[in-house]
Amino acid sequence: MPKANCLIVRAAGRQLDLLRGEASRIARGNNVDWWIDRAEVGARFCFEDAKAKESFALACDNLGISCQDG
Repeated sequence: MPKANCLIVRAAGRQLDLLRGEASRIARGNNVDWWIDRAEVGARFCFEDAKAKESFALACDNLGISCQDG
């Protein structure tokens, strides 16, 4: 699968669960699919389009969780 619309986040436990919920909500709202993979450091959240990725990045910022392109 392409990695162009992916973000790597450093989160664990409840933060990771919260991010999974946000990713699901954002993907459903944009009518796209999403998936999560392990990254070298953290978790890689990938979306089918860039708009969903940008929305997820904003959600991470709002929650105080750092993310980077991945």
